[in-house]
Amino acid sequence: MRSGEPWWYWLGGRPSLDLVNTLRERWRRRVETLTSADDLGRWLVQTELLPAPMRVRGEVLAEARELREAIDACVEAVIAGAPLPAGAARVIDRLLVHAGTRPALVIDSGEPRLGERPAADSPRRALGTIALDAATMLGVPDQRERIRICAAEDCSARFYDRSPAGRRRWCSMRTCGNVAKARRHRAAKRAA
Repeated sequence: MRSGEPWWYWLGGRPSLDLVNTLRERWRRRVETLTSADDLGRWLVQTELLPAPMRVRGEVLAEARELREAIDACVEAVIAGAPLPAGAARVIDRLLVHAGTRPALVIDSGEPRLGERPAADSPRRALGTIALDAATMLGVPDQRERIRICAAEDCSARFYDRSPAGRRRWCSMRTCGNVAKARRHRAAKRAA
């Protein structure tokens, strides 16, 4: 596959879960949709973590994939009610250093002033922002309780449940939810 862009979707509700969802069909074929460093650059733009495409080095792609799998290992642990894997937590923590503020000397109307670089000033900083999102989601109990894996048998999407009751089961009601409802309806009709 030359580019995974046609298979990206934004159902996670958070950048960290959208990153996890770039590895599709986790239950079966494990389809990689971040096929190249250029793919990662385009994905970061579409996620609005970079303002425009930037050159992404291969090592940053490797870090993104490692971060993705670390976040997923933590998601699976949370869903199972198990402790977070220490190695996965270390991967997320290691990238947090890139999420911090970075000062910049800015010339504003001819006058220099101390400012801050935007959060989207590099691909690695964008990964730091994703790591911060994951750390916040995993480290805050009210947020951790809303992490979900789609209940559809043929879907592996991870998502953040923003529903008022906190009982959402499907990554998307339009796709997985409707398919499940239609299956139940057909089964009930056959049983009757």
